[in-house]
Amino acid sequence: MRIPSFSYSVTICTLAGRLANAAITLDLQDDNSIKRAASTAAYDMMVYYTGNRTGDTPGNLPDPYYWWECGAMFGSLINYWYYTGDTSYNEAVTQGLLHQAGEEFDFMPVNQSKTLGNDDQAFWGMAAMTAAETGFPDPPSGQPGWLALAKTVFNTQTPRWDPSCGGGLRWQIFPFNNGYNYKNSISNGCYFNLAARLALYSGNQSYADEAIRTWDWMWNVNLIKHDSYHIVDGAHNTDNCTQMDTNTWTYNSGVFLLGAAAMYNFTNGAEPWKTRVDRLIEAGQKFFMEGVMYEPCEPTKKCNIDQRSFKAYYVRWLAATAKLVPYTHDNIMMEFQTSAMAAVKTCTAGKTGTACGLKWTDRVNDGSLGVGEQMAVMEVIQSNLVDKAPRWRSEVLGTGISKGDIAGTGSTDTQKLLGKPITTGDKVGAGFLTLGMLVGIIGSVAIMLSPD
Repeated sequence: MRIPSFSYSVTICTLAGRLANAAITLDLQDDNSIKRAASTAAYDMMVYYTGNRTGDTPGNLPDPYYWWECGAMFGSLINYWYYTGDTSYNEAVTQGLLHQAGEEFDFMPVNQSKTLGNDDQAFWGMAAMTAAETGFPDPPSGQPGWLALAKTVFNTQTPRWDPSCGGGLRWQIFPFNNGYNYKNSISNGCYFNLAARLALYSGNQSYADEAIRTWDWMWNVNLIKHDSYHIVDGAHNTDNCTQMDTNTWTYNSGVFLLGAAAMYNFTNGAEPWKTRVDRLIEAGQKFFMEGVMYEPCEPTKKCNIDQRSFKAYYVRWLAATAKLVPYTHDNIMMEFQTSAMAAVKTCTAGKTGTACGLKWTDRVNDGSLGVGEQMAVMEVIQSNLVDKAPRWRSEVLGTGISKGDIAGTGSTDTQKLLGKPITTGDKVGAGFLTLGMLVGIIGSVAIMLSPD
């Protein structure tokens, strides 16, 4: 068994006990049982993390995982601390987040530029926002606070609002990456989510205005379906966003739901946000089978590495919605209970005998193991403690403790990467990067592959 090199150690006796009692036991009426189950799922997730081993890079997961998923994983571990009080992973989270923040503290490290999308950057920014909201211990003196990091991500994304298709963010940040001409719901959803949460935290209407602008654009271009409130994957701006990828994913529904919930709270329950919360929750019922959450790719067994983690974020954002919009609480918690009890039945594999599978609806391990599978099960277990967690912190309530000064210098994306503006000749069509453009910066690069 590979033993992770994080600060807390697991004794031989503990490991032997786990193997002797393979599978996670869970009693939802016992908080200690929930915490133990979440701890087991977290341990099996962190076995995959190598970023805190000597000689490795903090904040990176090994292949086949893309950079963004490590930021998403840290967001789950912040929630793990928030719900359980266990500080075992806090040092690794802080180290990884600060290391990957980059020189400008905007979560745009140059060595990730080949696959850096707005959604990738935003998942790191949302992890920092979660740290500010939950009161996660701020970084050491001399480092920017979590709130400052979240604001910096938001401020780098605002100028990327693009006039094609009437607005919205592109998927990719740099024009040499495949997907630059694609406007996907998750990139815009992350921006909406972060804007709404910054508005709620700070009370600043300018953040709320950006959230409203993003929702309105999604609605007007019909990425949010008017009849069903289902949110489709995205559309290409090469045909004015008329032909769409109509796949629906849990995390698209969830990222807009939490943003709407934050706006509901920010506006003291005013319309249209109440209706939007209600309709998104109603639309989300498509992701449950007999009360158990599932991803639409699961029945066909074609979920890719990224998609295997999507349920983790949907659970995370549903739990926060239950906190921000109290009348949604009971139905959400009922879904968590049913899903958690089904999910732990899949946790019978791996060297520990407690590694979890993907398809909770099967209630047996399906052989699909990995970071995403563990993260999703950990979130659905620990979210059953949401009622015991303190209220989110904010400057409005006078409880915000995270340092909020903007962390970055305001360099543009082009200046940061190239040191000069991108010309038409530089682009040579989306998906290509000429050799001379980045000599001495990121090395020789040919066709760039998209991260999903």
